[in-house]
Amino acid sequence: MMRSKMLLMAMLVLMLSLAGFGCAKKAGGPGDGSGTSWEEQERARLEQERLLREKLGAASNELAQMVHFALDSSNLSAEARQNLTRKAEILRQYPQIKLIVEGNCDQRGTAEYNLALGERRAQAAAQYLVNLGIGADRLSTVSYGKERPLDPGTSEAAYAKNRRDEFRATY
Repeated sequence: MMRSKMLLMAMLVLMLSLAGFGCAKKAGGPGDGSGTSWEEQERARLEQERLLREKLGAASNELAQMVHFALDSSNLSAEARQNLTRKAEILRQYPQIKLIVEGNCDQRGTAEYNLALGERRAQAAAQYLVNLGIGADRLSTVSYGKERPLDPGTSEAAYAKNRRDEFRATY
């Protein structure tokens, strides 16, 4: 009899404990104290990103404008510097944007040579932007060498299209 009372009492305590821990409110992000769920926070972040993309409009086209180079060169032409100056103005206007500079080469030369040349081209554009006041922490570079030609042709016109830096904005 005493044993059944103890068992009954233990079950009662267990049930009351479980009821106390049952339906807790969803917490927000880790330690944010906002009371909103991570799904709501992510929706809000994505909405901000969408609004930013809308605001960029024509500016995003200018950020994507390529810079072209002469054969075996990583020197920036006057036209390239003008293009990069406009990119710097946009980046100053939108400090949340980061830019990836992708260096590319034409199909001539070895893979190793073209990877190094593509890196020098990407670095030249990034350094120019830094010199115009854009933080280096907002820029990253990558070289694709001759692996991503725009024009697979073997004419000088095709090669000229492939000697370029491409720019990809991230948020």
